Amino acid sequence: MASSSSSTLSVPNYLATSLKTRPCGPRQGMSLLAPQGPPLAAPVLHSRPVRTPEAIGGLASVWRKIHGADDWSGLVDPLSPLLREAIVRYGELVAACYKAFDVDPTSPRHLNCKYGKRRMLREVGLGSSGYEITKYVYATPGVGVPMQAGVRCGRWIGYVAVSSDDDARRLGRRDVLVSFRGTVTATEWIANLMSTLTPANLDPHDPRRDVKVESGFLSLYTSADATSRFGPGSCREQLLHEVSRLIDKHKGEEMSITVAGHSMGSALALLFGYDLAELGLNRLRLLQREIPIAVYSFGGPRVGNTGFKKRIEELGVKVLRVVNVRDPVTKLPGLLLNENWKAFGGSFELPWSCSCYAHVGVELELDFFEMQNPACVHDLETYIGLLKRPKVVQVHKEGMDLLAKARMLLRKKTNKKLPGWTWPDAARQVGNLAQSLRLI
Repeated sequence: MASSSSSTLSVPNYLATSLKTRPCGPRQGMSLLAPQGPPLAAPVLHSRPVRTPEAIGGLASVWRKIHGADDWSGLVDPLSPLLREAIVRYGELVAACYKAFDVDPTSPRHLNCKYGKRRMLREVGLGSSGYEITKYVYATPGVGVPMQAGVRCGRWIGYVAVSSDDDARRLGRRDVLVSFRGTVTATEWIANLMSTLTPANLDPHDPRRDVKVESGFLSLYTSADATSRFGPGSCREQLLHEVSRLIDKHKGEEMSITVAGHSMGSALALLFGYDLAELGLNRLRLLQREIPIAVYSFGGPRVGNTGFKKRIEELGVKVLRVVNVRDPVTKLPGLLLNENWKAFGGSFELPWSCSCYAHVGVELELDFFEMQNPACVHDLETYIGLLKRPKVVQVHKEGMDLLAKARMLLRKKTNKKLPGWTWPDAARQVGNLAQSLRLI
C-alpha cells in the first residue's frame, strides 16, 4: 500500500523515529551496540502550527470529522491538533486498563481490576478525563486454548464508560467509550497465536460466510465463564447488553460510539465495532438516524480477511490505526498472505483472496526503536509519548533498514565507524525483543 508524504520526529540517542500517514511487562532491554544509560525521554513531535477550521471553531462544531466521518481526510497529514488530542485521550484511557489490572496471584482481586468503577480513573491519574465508567468487561479464553492446571476463568479486559454532562457539552455529543487492554497473561498470548481464519458468524440472521476473522480473537470475544464471580457471560454479551442500555438511555441526544484498544485489545475493539454495526444496534430507526462508530487501534494486529475488511467499510465503521513500523505485532497474523497479494492480481480476485488477512482503515504510521529497550516498539506509553509533543525534524530516509539507521545514529554521536552486526548478534537481539514482548 503506497504511503503519502511524511513528517518526522526528532531523535534522542539510540532512538530512530518518524511519522507517516497512509490509508489502509517490564520496560527493560539490552543493547548490543550502545552502552547502558538513563531511561530515554519520549521523543518529540514537531509540526508547523496550522490554523485549521476545526482548531478555530472548537471540537463541538467538527466532532464528526474528528470521529472519522470523512475517513479523517485532511486531518492526518499534517496531523490536526484536535485529532492528535483525541488520539492521545483515547490512548490514555486504554493505558488505564494496564495500570489498573491486578496481576498479583496472591491478591483477592487477581485477574480483576484493582479498583471499583467509581474510583478507577481517578486512581490511575485520569480523574479529569470527563468519562464515567458504567461497567467492567471480562473475557474468557475459548475451549481450544490450553490452560494451566485446568483453570479457565474470565479476566478483566476493559470497561464501558460514557462522557459526563460537562464533557458531552465540550465534545458536542454524548460519547460512549469501550476500552480494551492488550495481552498480559500467558493464555491470552496462546489465544493470539491461534492464527486460523474462521467465519465470524455473529449475525444469526445473516451468517456471511465470506466474512472471516482470526479464531483466537473470536474465542476471547465469544467464550463465556458461567462460574465467574466478576463477569458472567461472554465479553460479547456483556458489551452488547451495556452499550445497548446506554444507547437507549441517551437516544434523545447527539451520540457517538468510540471503541479503543491496544494490541490484542485493538482486535477486540474491531470485532465489537463490526458486531455492533452488523446487528444494527447503532441505528435508531424510530428517530431515523445512525450513531457513528469509530475504532481507535494502537499497535493492532490484523483481525480478519478481505471479506471482513470489505464488510466493515460497507457498514460505515471508521477505523484509525496508530502503528509503529518496527512493531512485529502489527505485521501479524498473515505475515505472508495479506492484503498485499492484491497487487499480484490487479483488479481481479485471486483464488486465495478469501484466505488473506487484511488491515482495515486509515493508518497513522510512527517509526521508532530504542536499542537499549527493544520492547518499546510495542509499548503503548511510547506511542502516546510520541503523539503528545508537536515538533518536527527530518531524520527518516526511505529504504534505510533498521540496523543501518541505528549504526548511522551511533556513528554520528561517536564519530567512529561501527562494525556491522554478526548473524549471532542479530539473532540475539531479535531474541531479546521476543522475550521482552513475552512472545517466547
